[in-house]
Amino acid sequence: MATSDPTAVLREYGLRVTAARVAVLSAIARQPHAPADEIATAARDHLGALSTAAVYDLLNTFTEVGLVRRIEPAGSPARYETRTTDNHHHAVCRRCGAVSDIDCAVGAAPCLEPSNADGFVIDEAEVTWWGICANCNDSDTSNHSTSASDLERISDV
Repeated sequence: MATSDPTAVLREYGLRVTAARVAVLSAIARQPHAPADEIATAARDHLGALSTAAVYDLLNTFTEVGLVRRIEPAGSPARYETRTTDNHHHAVCRRCGAVSDIDCAVGAAPCLEPSNADGFVIDEAEVTWWGICANCNDSDTSNHSTSASDLERISDV
């Protein structure tokens, strides 16, 4: 979002300003890459009652006008973000599902060149890297480190 004022952003995109739209857009801005159920919960926390169908309708509207970007990592529910002005990519943690933005390494969109476009005029490339995030990796390291007392027990055997 160019500005942090959801009212101004909605108007910029030609959308009517409603409490539900402000709550959903604010939730997406606060929680990039959140799935619809988390967005709905955050919007309800801010607004009160809001139906799940209304949240999905708003997400579809926001996506159609280019206000939000929908990403769909394999095996994961669709996620939404407000970063729509560039062709960036994502890294997804195989353990916890955390998603991080990864900027293009070179050039403008699509920032990747296919070996054979088969007649397509390519205007966007979407890459998803998969791995283990720093939090999960740190957790693994601390869970697998061997303490001095562990070494003593092992040497007693």
